[in-house]
Amino acid sequence: MTTQISTLQEYKEAYDQSVKDPEGFWRKEASTFQWEKDFDQVLDWNFEEPNVKWFLNGKLNITLNCLDRHIKDRGDQTAILWEANDPDAPSIRYTYKELLAEVCKCANGLKAQGIKKGDRVVFYMPMVPQLAIGVLACARIGAIHSVVFAGFSAQALADRVDDATAKMIICADYNNRGSKRIPVKKVVDDAMDLGCNSVDKVVVYKQTELPLNWSDDVDISWLDLTKEQSDFCEAEIMDSEDMLFILYTSGSTGKPKGVVHSCGGYMVYTCYSFRNVFQYKEGDVYWCTADIGWITGHSYIVYGPLLAGATTMMFEGVPTYPDAGRFWKICEKHKVNQFYTAPTAIRALMAKGNDWPAQYDLSSIKLLGSVGEPINEEAWHWYDKHIGKGKSPIIDTWWQTETGGIMITPLPGITDTKPTYASYPMPGIQTVLMDADGNELEGNNCEGLLCIKFPWPSMVRTTYGDHERCRTTYFSTFKNKYFTGDGARRDEDGRIRVIGRVDDVINVSGHRMGTAEVENAINEHPNVIESAVVGYPHDIKGQGIYAYIISQDKGVDDDFRKEILAVVTREIGPIAKPDKIQFVSGLPKTRSGKIMRRILRKIASNETENLGDVSTLLNPEVVQEVMDGALK
Repeated sequence: MTTQISTLQEYKEAYDQSVKDPEGFWRKEASTFQWEKDFDQVLDWNFEEPNVKWFLNGKLNITLNCLDRHIKDRGDQTAILWEANDPDAPSIRYTYKELLAEVCKCANGLKAQGIKKGDRVVFYMPMVPQLAIGVLACARIGAIHSVVFAGFSAQALADRVDDATAKMIICADYNNRGSKRIPVKKVVDDAMDLGCNSVDKVVVYKQTELPLNWSDDVDISWLDLTKEQSDFCEAEIMDSEDMLFILYTSGSTGKPKGVVHSCGGYMVYTCYSFRNVFQYKEGDVYWCTADIGWITGHSYIVYGPLLAGATTMMFEGVPTYPDAGRFWKICEKHKVNQFYTAPTAIRALMAKGNDWPAQYDLSSIKLLGSVGEPINEEAWHWYDKHIGKGKSPIIDTWWQTETGGIMITPLPGITDTKPTYASYPMPGIQTVLMDADGNELEGNNCEGLLCIKFPWPSMVRTTYGDHERCRTTYFSTFKNKYFTGDGARRDEDGRIRVIGRVDDVINVSGHRMGTAEVENAINEHPNVIESAVVGYPHDIKGQGIYAYIISQDKGVDDDFRKEILAVVTREIGPIAKPDKIQFVSGLPKTRSGKIMRRILRKIASNETENLGDVSTLLNPEVVQEVMDGALK
């Protein structure tokens, strides 16, 4: 098993070693896995093309490391623990033995349908165990999985299927989400009508008896795919640099980017980061509330925990169904030890009041995690006080789809924590701050553009079908640097605070400020639930500050606006006061909970003729409402 750091001194030593001798550092970590053939060389790289290869000519199968190697010592341990959307439905557990058997049956079923190494399989499924089983079955036979969140529109699904030229779509019939039952198969049918010409078969996992449109030529049930299959499937031996999966992430321009991750490096880094960031101990119950449709679910529901031999929980539902105590009820029921969620969820539950978490025994929780965007200070303190009871460290993790794993984070109980700071880079992650002229900023107490100057094992290898886009997006801004697209600040002790995308840094009269910083101040007002701040063209200042605010229990009037301006003045200074404040009922968000500031920026700038495809948003209907109320 990969190394687990347990003291501050060990962290410092590991970090120093990872910088002085990165190849030796990662050779040691990689050697803890099962390789069918050992690698010849640890690393070969350049950031110009870019061309990055880890563990060259090593042969492996990631599922042998996720499943088979655990059978002897923990075959009867729970691998996946599933909670249904329905609070009265029984929990379902898969031991490592049972999970391996189900993965093999599905893998054999896929092979029987003609799926082979290198074929792309798109998943469009709710958070049911069959999604994890199917993903692992693809990896077992060397097929490349691409999970699309089961809430995207038919057009968005078709775009991704077509870009990947997938041979198969695996979906469910319906998605049980809160009080709703959302048709999933129908969206796939509609996507097939829009394109998807590469698709031969659609596999449908049936959760209900509700009627479905069905084509015997194309459609096959999950049960028919797997029921006659053997529970043994020989694992396809892969090269370390063979493609493991494609995950699409929205670009700032039209077409989504297919981020490609490969087998060997991703395996090594996700396990190493999982064990260290979450300080997982034998017997713990770990719960990440994310969806497998985004990278957090890939790395920290499926691969990282299973590689580490953990018990990982999946949840089908939403945090507020049937009431705002659902998360806390599950934590109490299963004595959850590590809880990892998004600031969006924390703020939504915070708005429901303190009485909900107070009803439940949360004493089992050893650490609290945050992912998706920087957590604002008010939410951080609420999370700390009402969920962690002041005894559970909060790990505010910064990373990206492209990084594959957590890059900057406190290590719980080892490094210190500071509200709004992602804090310190993981061993092996060489972060630097750059100025706009390409100079590296030395020392502390500085602000610049966040880059990484040395490769790490789980980094993006290419953009599927468009390597030039990968180069121009991530590697062309600064020579020999991976540019994250984020601005960051380093404090006097070297902690890093990510202050938002570069295009989310506003220059007001020559003063640079991060939108997250202004939002953090606005959110200090007790009647503000959430806010989003963007820049817009201003005749005098160059850029003005436009704030979109969701409020509660307070009339929208000039007094409220003045109170918000006073809070911002108090927290940051008068230079940061919003020029315009628009009260809204909701903010446009991606399915992973990120606010789509690109859309809000265009509305604030009165450039609404081309907002791009909004159908893939969590709440596309809110865009028109925001446009209708926009301040001129």
